[in-house]
Amino acid sequence: MLKDPVVRFIAIATVALGCMSSYGQESGEKTYQAHCQSCHGATGMADTGPGRVTKTLPVTSPELKSRTLSEMLIYTRDGKDRMRGFKEKLTEAEIKASVIYFRSLMQ
Repeated sequence: MLKDPVVRFIAIATVALGCMSSYGQESGEKTYQAHCQSCHGATGMADTGPGRVTKTLPVTSPELKSRTLSEMLIYTRDGKDRMRGFKEKLTEAEIKASVIYFRSLMQ
């Protein structure tokens, strides 16, 4: 069926990238749930006890929405204001996956 090597390569690459993409989303969600959800909330609305106490911005906040991916990665890694940094607990890949997941809650 897929005798042309170029077509076969494209088909395999497409499937592989699709699997990697869903894995990244899944791992980002799991990292978010384990390390971020207690303050930021399950839906990013910061509607938790710790979120209210620390005045964590909800995902709908214009200030938060204006932050770039790069800024969010830095803040998550190094900390900002009341939020502690996670560079000692998470890998760069885990930080990136969790931030990307968090940003998906903005939509």
